[in-house]
Amino acid sequence: MRGMGGVPRLLVIDDNSDFRAVVAIALGREGYEVAAAADANEALRVIDTFHPDLAVVDVDLGNGVDGFWVGRNVQRTSDLPIIYLTANDSTDARLAGFGAGADDFVPKAAPLAELVARVHAVLRRSARLTSRVAVAGDLVVDEMAHTVQLAGSEVELTPVQFRILGVLVRRVGQVVPKRALLQEVWGFDAFDPNLVEVHMSALRRKLEDKGPRLVHTVRGAGYVLRAE
Repeated sequence: MRGMGGVPRLLVIDDNSDFRAVVAIALGREGYEVAAAADANEALRVIDTFHPDLAVVDVDLGNGVDGFWVGRNVQRTSDLPIIYLTANDSTDARLAGFGAGADDFVPKAAPLAELVARVHAVLRRSARLTSRVAVAGDLVVDEMAHTVQLAGSEVELTPVQFRILGVLVRRVGQVVPKRALLQEVWGFDAFDPNLVEVHMSALRRKLEDKGPRLVHTVRGAGYVLRAE
């Protein structure tokens, strides 16, 4: 199970297993949530399930498909920022990369500290230092696109239901008191449990139409979202 917690998700795509592991570890130590892929096909599968906020892509992936191909395919349907890693730092190579939608280029020979700094800079420029996608088990909440998917199916929510779910998924596994929901969703300081309960009941019904119960009541305490 993975929760959002505001942590940006990074995908490292490189066919060299040792280099891939070193980069993933270095980025993980910076507090990012990191996934890795060895080739183009694996990368596209991971993107669909992991929902990264940025991809670090080796230009030379081997098997006849380069990193630019991955970038072009991904950016046809998303605005995912991409940093390309390359052993060829020539002007022509950079122009080809920017033509493929690169947000930055980092030579593979550069120190890891430079790559980490470039990752942070691109995330900051693209306003993704706080992840826009929350994933908890089979539940995917995209706050920017205002969409919810559960087990691959779209869940239609009202704006209030979406805000309630957003609070719960950001604190997956934690009990959220009714008062906290009132303050964060409605901005009320007064305690009106009926307001929370009516919207929570409708939210639960919509989620349970698509799968098992995710939102649980903790008597006398509040609500908790649990995803196995």
